[in-house]
Amino acid sequence: MRIVVTNCNTTQGMTEEIVRGARAAAGPGTTVLGLTPAWGPESAEGWLDSYLSAAAVLDTLRTYEGPYDAVVMAGFGEHGREGVRELVDVPVVDITEAAAHLACLLGRRYGVVTTLERSAGQIEDSLYTAGVGRNCAVVVGTGLGVLDLGDQERTEAAFVAAAERARDAGAEVLVLGCAGMTGLQRAVGEKLGLPVVDGVGAAVKLAESLVSLGLTTSRAGGYAKPLPKRRIWSPPPSSSSSE
Repeated sequence: MRIVVTNCNTTQGMTEEIVRGARAAAGPGTTVLGLTPAWGPESAEGWLDSYLSAAAVLDTLRTYEGPYDAVVMAGFGEHGREGVRELVDVPVVDITEAAAHLACLLGRRYGVVTTLERSAGQIEDSLYTAGVGRNCAVVVGTGLGVLDLGDQERTEAAFVAAAERARDAGAEVLVLGCAGMTGLQRAVGEKLGLPVVDGVGAAVKLAESLVSLGLTTSRAGGYAKPLPKRRIWSPPPSSSSSE
């Protein structure tokens, strides 16, 4: 079984860290390959980054020849999952809804611990769209940016502090709200006395299950294949700009 894990940003080091977590969760016989978009934001933190990221991930998968049996989208709360489900003919599992679905099996209410507070509304919207928002007690930010997560000691301390706030708000299960947090569940779970769900691992296991069961995205209704038409993916060089 071959699973493609798409990073939502252009930071190769983060892709490598996500792939390590995905491979640790994968079962025997599963091969994990990480894809990094060639363009887009170096970290996804906010609506603008998220929409750019979605287009970049779609472009990456559009041009990737494979073969592969499932896609795991490793951007927590980021846009694009519905478009990818239209685009590809294999199961597509987003780490946001994968983590939330598993958390709902472990407790009545879960809390998400993410990076910056500005991401909270976007994550809440994603959870409600996936149908698991009503079980979310709270989304709490650590105050760390995505690119700050490389400092393990600082990240762990910030996560524990934010997780305590989530527990006080009624969370019975915790969810890692960023793919870059993969691996923290082992270090932090015992300190908090609560189950901690890593979205990357959850998505990999769900993707494996869907492939093993022979299930993939329904083409009846909302996820029908895109209508055939001319689509321009890259703007002329003269109109491109960067900040």
